Amino acid sequence: MKILFIGDVVAKPGRAAVKEVLPDLIKKEKIDLVVANIENLAHGKGATGATIEEIRDAGVGIMTSGNHIWFREEITEILNNDPRILRPANYPGDAPGYGFTYVTIAKQKVLIINLIGRQWIDEPIDEPYRTIDTILLDQIDREKPSVILVDYHAEATSEKAAMAWFLDGKITALAGTHTHVPSADAQILPKGTAFVTDIGMSGALHSVLGVEPSIIIKKQKDPGPAKFEWVEDGPKVFRSVLIETKKEGRAKSIRRIDKTLP
Repeated sequence: MKILFIGDVVAKPGRAAVKEVLPDLIKKEKIDLVVANIENLAHGKGATGATIEEIRDAGVGIMTSGNHIWFREEITEILNNDPRILRPANYPGDAPGYGFTYVTIAKQKVLIINLIGRQWIDEPIDEPYRTIDTILLDQIDREKPSVILVDYHAEATSEKAAMAWFLDGKITALAGTHTHVPSADAQILPKGTAFVTDIGMSGALHSVLGVEPSIIIKKQKDPGPAKFEWVEDGPKVFRSVLIETKKEGRAKSIRRIDKTLP
């Protein structure tokens, strides 16, 4: 099975990059499932029904998210009604939406779990290690998934690496999101789990993590408020990793697929 994981899709350039690259990439690589993080999908903060459908039409099957997913009011109803769109599982149990979901591909059950880290993230979240242990104990016994994927949405690289080692041999792959900067450490851990610290963002190349550079420069050098404006034109980047699995659900390979578009 081949699974493509696209990093944080940021604003209009990110959606444009997905639409430009993904349909042909699915055909070329014979990809079975596409997962993408959408917490910054609509003008850099949150997601809307229209922007979700835009990348779903391009071939994205499952969408994960993070702390920015709550930015727009309409997302509550979307999360409650569409299990293909996830919020981190370690938010409180009564939070809207789903923290994990399933798809079936060629008679194989694929479990996709969304988690969020705690380091430098001020959110009302539960401890992620015990959260995922509980999910795995329950779901592996009950549903017996063949493939298990985790999007770990976290700020600290050490937090993502530690979680990957904790889960090595228990899941198929852990892909880090949130920092918007692609890491060069895609690897298979000793017990068969694929790992990359951060997939990186799909969005505007000439930006600071998607934001107009002059605004970030002003924010860092001068006092006073600075309203973020997201770059919506110019060259774009598409960031992803392609994970191939073995029959027993372990990872066979993981490699980056990154493209720069005019």
